[in-house]
Amino acid sequence: MRARPIRVASVPAGHVYVRHLSPPGGDRVARLTDPRPCGAPSGSQQWWPPTMLDPGWVDAHADTFDVFHLHFGFDAQPPSALRALIDTLRRHGKPLVYTVHDLVNPHHHDESEHRAQLDVLVPAADRLITLTSGAAQEIAGRWGRTALVLPHPHVVEPAQLVRPRPARNTFTVGVHAKSIRPNMDPLPVIRVLADALSELPDAVLRVDCHPEIDDPTSHWHAPGVLDELREMDAKEQLKLSVHDYFDDDALWDYLIGLDVSVLPYRFGTHSGWLEACHDLGTTVLAPSCGFYAQQRPCLIYGHDRQGLDAASLRAAVRTAYEERPAWRADPAHRRAERVRLAREHEALYAELL
Repeated sequence: MRARPIRVASVPAGHVYVRHLSPPGGDRVARLTDPRPCGAPSGSQQWWPPTMLDPGWVDAHADTFDVFHLHFGFDAQPPSALRALIDTLRRHGKPLVYTVHDLVNPHHHDESEHRAQLDVLVPAADRLITLTSGAAQEIAGRWGRTALVLPHPHVVEPAQLVRPRPARNTFTVGVHAKSIRPNMDPLPVIRVLADALSELPDAVLRVDCHPEIDDPTSHWHAPGVLDELREMDAKEQLKLSVHDYFDDDALWDYLIGLDVSVLPYRFGTHSGWLEACHDLGTTVLAPSCGFYAQQRPCLIYGHDRQGLDAASLRAAVRTAYEERPAWRADPAHRRAERVRLAREHEALYAELL
């Protein structure tokens, strides 16, 4: 007789990381569909802000799930709200699993708020998961808790894992500044790269960003950034592309079109972007902060809250140019890894019931 399904209230369920914790053929883990947030249009895939974080939702739906698994989406929840959520889960006898993706929040300038949230979640969770041994060591040091280390599953879909890389005559290095969230400091990185690549034959620097950084009414307004980038573009020091958010297909096209993607982060923990590059065979230059180097093979340069080590960035991009590392994920390994991750999660949930 087949074991009954394990029903998981996953926050969120629709994010690619969570979707790829299920094996392609499915298993006994049934993750609830993300409730549509108030104000989200009908048919929208939007999962934020997560409705499941409301204790009222838990009270109303406690008979529909067995385990509550929190990944992310709690940025706007004060510690008191997270305590209320945990108290409600305990009252209903529902175990809490928390995957610690971020030890620092890339969207916050001030670390204190996220630290206060972690001080509630990490001690209270019945089980902890994280992505790297370094993050697990930090969790053990800060809270005395043991986290199960499970790697990030593949990000791109299976058909993209075997997509051929395009042939080209240039060496293209990309920096995607997006909307310049708080953990990004792209201009110093871009200046060094532009200078370093000018010395390398057939090397091109591509810089992408979103138009909202030039909008004074936007939360993401970054005065002067686009002015400098446009000036560098006019001087042919880089190729600038300003556009709205890529959908998945456009993002994969962009990443596979690069030889190197440089992450301009000054703080952080883990990166789904790095995982996508690994899936597609694009070399990553990652900063020395966080635990990016423990996720997948990449080149490291010095960059943290204290500033940028320009010499190490120059050395890293020259290494990428001269050695052209081929660190693309093996599709069979990624498939097997996904199945193993699904089994590990299923076993962990089963232990809690």
